[in-house]
Amino acid sequence: MTAQTDTGTPAPGLEPPLDTPRGPSLGGTVRLALVVGALGVVFGDIGTSPIYALQTIFNPGDPHPVPVNSANVYGVVSLIFWSVTIIVTVFYVGLAMRADNDGEGGIMALITLVRRHPVGRGRKAALTLAALGIFGAALFLGDSMITPAISVLSAVEGVKTVSSGLEAVIIPATVVIIVLLFAVQKRGTAVIGGWFGPIMCVWFGALAVLGIGGIARNPGILRALSPTYAIDFVFGHFGIAFFALAAVVLAFTGAEALYADMGHFGRKPISRAWLFIVFPSVLLNYMGQGAMILEDSANVSGSFFLLAPELLRIPLLVLATAATVIAAQAVISGAFSVAAQASELGYLPRLRIAHTSAQHFGQIYVPWINWLLMASVLVLVFAFRTSEALAFAYGMAVIGTITIVSLLFLYVARIRWGTPKWVLALGGGLLLGIDLLFLAASSTKIVHGAWLPLLIGLIAFTVMVTWQHGRAVVTEERQRREGPLQAFVDGLRESKRKAASVPGTAVFLGRGKDTAPLALRSILEHTCVRHSQIVILSVETQPVPRVPDEERLVVDALVHDRDAIIHVTARFGYMETPDVPTALRAVEPEQSEGRELDLDRAVYYLSAIQLRVGRAPTMAAWRKHLFIATSHITADAAEHFKLPRDRTVIVGSHIEV
Repeated sequence: MTAQTDTGTPAPGLEPPLDTPRGPSLGGTVRLALVVGALGVVFGDIGTSPIYALQTIFNPGDPHPVPVNSANVYGVVSLIFWSVTIIVTVFYVGLAMRADNDGEGGIMALITLVRRHPVGRGRKAALTLAALGIFGAALFLGDSMITPAISVLSAVEGVKTVSSGLEAVIIPATVVIIVLLFAVQKRGTAVIGGWFGPIMCVWFGALAVLGIGGIARNPGILRALSPTYAIDFVFGHFGIAFFALAAVVLAFTGAEALYADMGHFGRKPISRAWLFIVFPSVLLNYMGQGAMILEDSANVSGSFFLLAPELLRIPLLVLATAATVIAAQAVISGAFSVAAQASELGYLPRLRIAHTSAQHFGQIYVPWINWLLMASVLVLVFAFRTSEALAFAYGMAVIGTITIVSLLFLYVARIRWGTPKWVLALGGGLLLGIDLLFLAASSTKIVHGAWLPLLIGLIAFTVMVTWQHGRAVVTEERQRREGPLQAFVDGLRESKRKAASVPGTAVFLGRGKDTAPLALRSILEHTCVRHSQIVILSVETQPVPRVPDEERLVVDALVHDRDAIIHVTARFGYMETPDVPTALRAVEPEQSEGRELDLDRAVYYLSAIQLRVGRAPTMAAWRKHLFIATSHITADAAEHFKLPRDRTVIVGSHIEV
């Protein structure tokens, strides 16, 4: 089943995708510009974790503090290194990013792969995993709200290492920076990446240089590269290490954004930027901070900024602030991708989406999501006021999403790739064991703030599944009212004398070839006038990012006489903007009874549905009100389908849910 729509949101598609890869074109080589752009958009979050991760782990104000001693420092640094290596380098970069949906990545792309062709007992498992994946996507949206708040706050708080008297400017400065960040989103990922990429090149260079300087003061920290220190820390001091895991998660925040942003730049630029620039830089910096803490336990507070000489701390503060702004960009662009895919797959209303690049289809801007995120981030800043308070809430959203992605990936690896069960049992068991250990540790922070991302995720999940169910209810009632299309056309031909024929082309947007559009029924019933050329158009959203032009249209003639009625199916990928007039220009005259469609003067008819709460037991009353409230954010249909305003007629009707 493909998604079909006229003025409603497309339903989830289950048809197989076109297997031709159509991700960002690299011309056979990875362009340096894409790598730099990826540095500016994708890696900001994970690349700024060194600012706050270690000091959070050893924070004496933590409900379960980790004592500062040499054994614990070696163990924590080793644990960070191996956690980032396994989860980010091996799993996300080495494995998960190969599970793309025609170039698009992220949890929504995995959900599409899981839902495709489930059969037998596997169908129930696929639907269960898809529902779990929706919750993971909801958690990621929660992460998208927390990341900008904690990232910018943590950097601006660096002013305290310069002068304690500047503490009063932290909140106002954070607010100004966040508002400016969201204000520039409409310029597009490519432009933002062009600005941010060079800054992040300097940032990662600074991370490496500062880290090397710290290591030079205590080279013994390099012993933490051995996994034995991480193992000894976890199993030798499990009571301490278990609670520390909840903060170690902060070292790989941004891993899911890395995956979700794959459609913006492609797999190769992201993976190479990580392996050759980002990973070595953050590793060196964690090592340098560990060396500083070994030298003096008092260095735990502000260990990142203390790596720099005192004269360079103000420039480092400015650079760190810029980098954390860019860190917020990683999850913002990822949230745009997730929301757009959720909308096109039927889990959210149709949203207004602006494609900001002619070369890279995955680069988009979603205004409604942008302003919702900005409002949410500002609320978090005013409510929590410090990065330490937000840190308790941060890890749950991150590790929850990562665990769900791991489950979806293992299913895809088995069902689509035929990976042997023993390989999945060994590799998948190890991966899930690590994820679940982190998840269990993060759950200990629920009463200390980790409830927040769970609440945000639960709200977003409820909205998405309610919208999906409500759409199904409305679609069923609408199909009943519309009635069979062929029977309607046959009746129209038989009662032709009752409807006056006028010259011109009328395009009625419908939901498919099986039912007659409500607008067509209403126009003929109330005006008794029909155009000599009628096009019934259904738009299908395929579960692939883009559809080739040669596969765009399917044309069927419904009436073979001088007054032609044809049905056109226009197919678009879920990352495309459905431009209906442009698509119809590909209809050949021989497909429309030998006459070319007069699209320059064609009139377009849309069916607008007004929803009302009814008595039918379709779902709980509160969910009906939620569904109707959510429908109000639906983007304008004429704008969405690129219809000419001066030749678009909207015909209204109402449906009870």
